[in-house]
Amino acid sequence: MKKILITGAAGFIGSHVARLFVNKYPDYEIFNLDKLTYAGNLENLKDFDKAPNYKFILGDIVDGDFIMNLFKEHKFDGVIHLAAESHVDRSIENPMEFIMANIVGTVNLLNAAKHIWEGNYEGKRFYHVSTDEVYGSLGEEGFFYEDTPYDPHSPYSASKASSDHLVRAYHDTYGLPIIISNCSNNYGPNQFPEKLVPLFINNIRHNKPLPVYGKGENVRDWLYVIDHAAAIDVIYHNGPTGETFNIGGHNEWTNIDLIKVVCKVMDEKLGREVGTSEKLITYVTDRAGHDLRYAIDSSKLQNELGWKPSLQFEEGINLTIDWYLNNQEWLDNVTSGNYQKYYEEMYGDR
Repeated sequence: MKKILITGAAGFIGSHVARLFVNKYPDYEIFNLDKLTYAGNLENLKDFDKAPNYKFILGDIVDGDFIMNLFKEHKFDGVIHLAAESHVDRSIENPMEFIMANIVGTVNLLNAAKHIWEGNYEGKRFYHVSTDEVYGSLGEEGFFYEDTPYDPHSPYSASKASSDHLVRAYHDTYGLPIIISNCSNNYGPNQFPEKLVPLFINNIRHNKPLPVYGKGENVRDWLYVIDHAAAIDVIYHNGPTGETFNIGGHNEWTNIDLIKVVCKVMDEKLGREVGTSEKLITYVTDRAGHDLRYAIDSSKLQNELGWKPSLQFEEGINLTIDWYLNNQEWLDNVTSGNYQKYYEEMYGDR
């Protein structure tokens, strides 16, 4: 059986990737390594956590000795590395957490893979999942391509850019069989409600203000998380070693237009008069170093590996809102922090 380590698989994107691999590849052993920080939630995995080919491991990628011993014990054939600190606002407040998790943590995984595989890279793969934010900011036109020069503007994007460079360096220096993808903004079920879509769904539900940076003119390319998981599957199995693939939804929205769509759909689903939720919009001081526009060209992925998004945004946002409204206990539990108290009781002495 192939042994694949997925880091950060209790988080938003990672849980969807783990679910796909556990269900689609019963002949793989899937190991989920997660620190269970505020954004990691074992409830994201409860529909498959008893599967015979799945195992959860509590641990921190920043602990180099732990990571090395983990690789020695399990001798993984592949790594899909998603564990990362990812919220830009948090990176502005505490950049060291991002440097440790996103840079040091990635190097610990690279070192362990290099050591355990010992130059015998047949059938091995180190897949590093990154972000389009490493490319910086676009003007009103143009797209990010795989060879777009890096130009990060926040501690978060700078830490991810650093990890990308290190992954490529381990390929060029040691021959490590790596592959990288850079993805646009994700939305969908199980996303921690500090991110725009679930935050606004939750705030509308409770009639709380909807904070919009600046004038809401920043543009992002949005991708349904299950489509991202499918792209990761295709790239992991079929992408040539050493390559980079951009993953995007060809689905650009200004923040304010996206928020108005969420408001309209929420009003309809909650039985409120259309326009009610828009009254909650509150403009706040813009974020420091806020990039104007991101837009991904994913034609390489589509042309070479045959992947494309399965959903249009209107369908995806309807499915997403339905999920949060049908899983209000999950949302309440996450926002209250009760699940963190449970983890401390269960795992605090480890």
